[in-house]
Amino acid sequence: MPRNRRPLLATAATVFVLSALPTDGRAQLPAGADDAFTEVARTWRASLEREGMVGASLGLVTPAGLERIEAFGHAELAIGAGVETPVDAATIYHWASITKTFTAIAILQLRDRGLLRLDDPAVRYVPELRQVHTPYGAMEDVTIRHLLSHSAGFRGGTWPWGGDQEWHPHEPTEWSQLVSMMPYTRLHFPPGSRFSYSNPGVIFLGRIVESVSGDVFEAYVDKNIFRPLGMRRAYFDATPWHLLRHRSNHYWIGADGPQPGGRDFNTGITVSNGGLNAPLGDMARYLAFLLGGTPESGGRDDVLRRASLEEMWREVVPIGDSELGPGAMGLSFFLYDSPGGRLVGHTGTQRAYYSFMIFDPEKQVAVLGAFNSVGVGDHPPATADLRIRTRQRAVETIFPTFSRQR
Repeated sequence: MPRNRRPLLATAATVFVLSALPTDGRAQLPAGADDAFTEVARTWRASLEREGMVGASLGLVTPAGLERIEAFGHAELAIGAGVETPVDAATIYHWASITKTFTAIAILQLRDRGLLRLDDPAVRYVPELRQVHTPYGAMEDVTIRHLLSHSAGFRGGTWPWGGDQEWHPHEPTEWSQLVSMMPYTRLHFPPGSRFSYSNPGVIFLGRIVESVSGDVFEAYVDKNIFRPLGMRRAYFDATPWHLLRHRSNHYWIGADGPQPGGRDFNTGITVSNGGLNAPLGDMARYLAFLLGGTPESGGRDDVLRRASLEEMWREVVPIGDSELGPGAMGLSFFLYDSPGGRLVGHTGTQRAYYSFMIFDPEKQVAVLGAFNSVGVGDHPPATADLRIRTRQRAVETIFPTFSRQR
């Protein structure tokens, strides 16, 4: 299916906004939560200034919606004929692999409607997978559940080669390109035996959504997730014209200063793997729903039953230790056994866009963040490390102020 340098002057601003979901009023935060978020944001901002980050945002979410948001720096620098634009509450970021969680929810929606089963063979819906080589039995052994839990045995990267030349496409633009690679693709371990993060596996899930629903992936997610949640400024790939002024660029930072990578790029046939763009407020609507908030549409089960969400947050395969504690993979969500309880989350990294979301379903609190630049080579900012430290501080400082709800 075709789809078709100047010195950095960082500024910081704090913006407090009301709930992202319909509510009678802003939620009353527990004692100490406001101070805890302020402290995390202060340390976060100091790190961004020290390392030369161009722009970033940080938010605190409860089931009522987006409770606090911190905006830092610029979405666009005045390089060349550009117009300098500060980050604000409307700034739109690229969320990269956090898209995978939306794809997984789409699959669970189809399961709950009786249109597929998680233990169905993937080749039932993507017959082209029969061309993949497996020394571990038959391709019928690879199930939808294996794809959801990154345990099917596929390679990590979309492309098995190339991508190192400027003229190479960023990602495959047509399904036929992936199909042509399948005779040269193999499973690397028996399905279900262990975890290995796989972008192609999630692309196959997107193909299953299309095959079962009859919609192209983007239309399906828009109709069945974005709309009931009220995510009016969330979209895939190319930015709608009326939102262009809010779209953040991304920057590679080296000895010559920040170099823009462009606001838009085409994720092609890999859109279900990492094509999502949205402002923090729309992502907060999503997180508020995950925490138990009522969607804008008014029905608690309009997007997905609570029991199905909790099923997605049960361990399928272990992934080893992490900075947040022993980790596991559920159904496309990462799980962490921290001292304070089980945490759920995901990160996104594509080009110079970095993002994260981390939440405690029982304490009903979440923190999410996005960054729009990264250092080249050894040059700061070390955005991956900044992301790790921010998640840790949020979990250690903010989450303990919330008590368990059930």
